[in-house]
Amino acid sequence: MHKRKRIDSKEIGLELALIFGGYFLKTEDLHYGYWTGDLDLNLSNLSRAQENYSNFIISHIPKNVKTVLDVGCGAGRFAHRLTNLGYQVDCVSPSPLLTERARSLLKNNSRIFECRYEQLRSERPYDLILFSESFQYVDMEKALQKSGKLLNDAGHLLICDFFKTEAEGKSFLGGGHRLTQFYDVIQRHPFELVENIDITGETAPNLDLENAFLVNCGFPVWKLALRFLDDRHSWLIKFLRWKFRTKIKKINQKYFAGARNAQQFATFKTYRLFLYKKTG
Repeated sequence: MHKRKRIDSKEIGLELALIFGGYFLKTEDLHYGYWTGDLDLNLSNLSRAQENYSNFIISHIPKNVKTVLDVGCGAGRFAHRLTNLGYQVDCVSPSPLLTERARSLLKNNSRIFECRYEQLRSERPYDLILFSESFQYVDMEKALQKSGKLLNDAGHLLICDFFKTEAEGKSFLGGGHRLTQFYDVIQRHPFELVENIDITGETAPNLDLENAFLVNCGFPVWKLALRFLDDRHSWLIKFLRWKFRTKIKKINQKYFAGARNAQQFATFKTYRLFLYKKTG
């Protein structure tokens, strides 16, 4: 009997973000916004900030690039934009729901590999391999080794994602590889650094936006749900509150205590755009 595969909580989070963003914000972009000084920080401007983020990445794609592998393509919005700009784009997508959305959008213009990047099997070479907020989900050693094999000679690797800093203290912000570890790992692979740009200041405001939503909307809904269950199934809820009291406390601290904010992000995370050129 095969062991049942556990559902990845990060994958569920991305799918929920897709549903929420598509319905309430009319956007299917799953990446952070890039906030400039002329853009007020509110949900109505999120799609514009996300467009800024896409423009920022596009502006750093080398001129000789024609073929792109978009690793972790989400709902396919960025890949679709790249195809409209004339790039030949293939995608990697491990999520069934996101793959379905991406396939519907991209149609036959892109090949979508339905697997994790580490499991990808392809003989097709690329001029650029792109990780847009997807590098945090891969095994660095395996991903860099595979990228070296899939890139053309003098091809490029572009990573735009956040990493953990060496800041002391406790953070409720998960995700990201440790930056110092990334530097150690990539030195063992045939890549030469072209650009290393810190955009923490432009991306950290997303956490203030998220925090405001969680505190002003998420927390009242959470309390209302618990109150409703208390009224309908008081004995069961009392037991569950006792049984999972530690987890419930962590949920309240992590999501509803105001700890997920820009200052915390800028302390414990660093958001970077890395562009590397294959050297061998």
